[in-house]
Amino acid sequence: MTPAELNVLPSPHFWRRVSCSLYEQLVLLGVIAFTFLLPNLGLGILFNISLPSWLTFIYLYAVLAMYFVWYWTKSGQTLAMQTWRIRMIGQNGYKLTKRQALWRYVFGSLWIMPCVLLQFIFHLEKWQIIEMLFTVALFLWPLSIYLDRRIPIERQGVPDRFAGTRLVELPKNLVTLA
Repeated sequence: MTPAELNVLPSPHFWRRVSCSLYEQLVLLGVIAFTFLLPNLGLGILFNISLPSWLTFIYLYAVLAMYFVWYWTKSGQTLAMQTWRIRMIGQNGYKLTKRQALWRYVFGSLWIMPCVLLQFIFHLEKWQIIEMLFTVALFLWPLSIYLDRRIPIERQGVPDRFAGTRLVELPKNLVTLA
């Protein structure tokens, strides 16, 4: 599709975004297992070394940034977005630049901030933290599309508005190639 054709497509509705987010989280489990768990298990088993939690967070944040930026700049779609026929586009329907994709990732991860604050205030246990992160990422953050006062087919979430990107729902008859 041409950039002009992409630019006029509607935005995905709330439940399509939630479904895509759920599938994305499943895919990210594999990404994290491959890039993080295997090397760290090896370090722990062979050398009895474990990374401090702050370094672990920075490492995971960087790995996930590389995953998203690579997919968004290559085709505008992660694996989950391809399944749910959602594409991220830049200004006027063009592909995202690396800088734009990185800013979209940064703005898209802002949902972590309230989670850190809630964990600090309520001293949540491990499983409570995981439940909170899952709930906020899956349901609450996608609700930010309702902060956008435009007509429903044009609504975008907070990260997209800040980064100057847009999510569009691709038509069923369009076959996408990465």
